Amino acid sequence: MRQQLDRNIPLPLYQRVKDHIIDQLRRGQLKHGMRLPSEAELVKRFGVSRMTVHRALRELSAAGVVDRIQGLGTFVSAPPAQTELMELKDIADDIKARGNVHTQAVKLLETIQSSAEQCSYFEVQRGSRLFHSIIVNYEDGIPVQVENRLIRPSFAPNYLDHDFHAVPSTRYLRSIADATRVEHTVYASMADTLTCDLLDFDEPRSVMILTRRTWVGDMAVSRSVFTYPGDTYSLVSRRTIE
Repeated sequence: MRQQLDRNIPLPLYQRVKDHIIDQLRRGQLKHGMRLPSEAELVKRFGVSRMTVHRALRELSAAGVVDRIQGLGTFVSAPPAQTELMELKDIADDIKARGNVHTQAVKLLETIQSSAEQCSYFEVQRGSRLFHSIIVNYEDGIPVQVENRLIRPSFAPNYLDHDFHAVPSTRYLRSIADATRVEHTVYASMADTLTCDLLDFDEPRSVMILTRRTWVGDMAVSRSVFTYPGDTYSLVSRRTIE
């Protein structure tokens, strides 16, 4: 059935095609995971050029609304996965709660000497030892988080020898002691070369970065940087106002 676009509306045709697809999503006529009609079918349906349809789908893909898979077609994207921001939750628990499979790969475990910046985080003398780890977390085989941690050795002296596949890092650290103070910072950035490699990006993309500092009593015990693909993950904060 042909759905003629109103050419009297002062919007580019590709924008009207985009708006029509988004409206179908809002109305529930298109659902997550559904395959959209082919470009040829959309050209015929809307009475526009193939270039117009191609631009509409390209911009919807860039916005994370649809996924274009070579040889298979265009599909409505899954909603962004959500991770609780304020709670010190384990990403493995979030992934399992969504009914998906969590795996991880330990990319780096080492002891470093603290830089001037790191000394200010931990309030230690320059050159003091710190444990450093980089772990990639996967959801159904897709990398969804790079976890880059600095740990105060006196807090977790066995950190480098821990089996992270048996007990993920957040859960392990909480088993030692719950944080009494937490500081979060969230910002967006473009992925650097290492992050692109760890998250399997074909080219630089935007990422969402959460930095977290934790204290136990008056002692700063960890600084973690969690990096997520910017178009597939969101962070949620909830609190009860009394």
